[in-house]
Amino acid sequence: MYEGRRVLVTVVACCALAAGGGPALAAAGGAAGAGARGASCGPTPDPAGSAGRVVDVGDGRGIRLECRGSGSPTVVLVSGTGGAADEWTSVADPARPTAAPKPGAGAVLPAVASFTRVCAYDRPGTTRFDGGPASSTPVAQPTTAAAGVRDLRAALAAGGERPPYVLVGASWGAMIAELFARTDFPRVAGLVTVDGASPYLRDTLTAAQWSDWMRKIAATDTGKGAEVPDYEASVAEIRRAPALPRPLPAVVLTSDRPWDLGVGNSGSTWPAWLAAQDRLARGLHARHVTETGSGHGIAVERPRLVTDAVRDVAERARDGG
Repeated sequence: MYEGRRVLVTVVACCALAAGGGPALAAAGGAAGAGARGASCGPTPDPAGSAGRVVDVGDGRGIRLECRGSGSPTVVLVSGTGGAADEWTSVADPARPTAAPKPGAGAVLPAVASFTRVCAYDRPGTTRFDGGPASSTPVAQPTTAAAGVRDLRAALAAGGERPPYVLVGASWGAMIAELFARTDFPRVAGLVTVDGASPYLRDTLTAAQWSDWMRKIAATDTGKGAEVPDYEASVAEIRRAPALPRPLPAVVLTSDRPWDLGVGNSGSTWPAWLAAQDRLARGLHARHVTETGSGHGIAVERPRLVTDAVRDVAERARDGG
């Protein structure tokens, strides 16, 4: 289980969702603090060999978008807290659980590109696995799911990436994906959540655990631009949004190697995470995959599993759901 790299703010105590981009890939144990990946100080050039480009989203801002492949629907990969697009182009080495994932042909993005169009992007304040800040223009933090949706819509439009979209959200990214689907339903063809966070955590965690988690996340805001999700505001945004008018093709992938948020004094948060995953799957009428052989960073630990889920949803979307 990958245990290093970013800080999932969601899994703050676990290793920060930074990891896979979000996944705090830290899946299970580890205590990297929320600034583990470092603050984003400003746009930097794309890594050598990268297919990414920075698109103009207005107001003097740019967002790095990386797209490959051809076909429809367009798959959109949304990383977890602090995670850049390389969460989807990298693979963890099980023999070196503390080492940063490395680029690989078996990673999610290149694999999905073999059967349809696929895009990943760097949200403001995210960090690459090599420690460098993402190429997107920094913004004030904390941020919300609604802000994430606005940026994603703007980036896809500026990049000329056409719907319908299959949205794939890891951890914090799942909340952005869900809100996008609720508020732009006609352009969304399917959903995949990768150990995704959801508003249900507000109910399944104890009051003490939730409050402690929110305090820990707030403490990660150093004022230097690193991504810090505002979960309280984002839960409210999603709950105010219209419900999906009908079920979409959907898959919920859930980690099965226990990890913990490390908050509150009422025991492990693992049962609450699993309960929220169950509720998310029922709410989306999704196929729920619970035997993943992975910690929180499923995208880099088990990329083929994610690719297969995306293929399933894409094929069902092509067949009309």
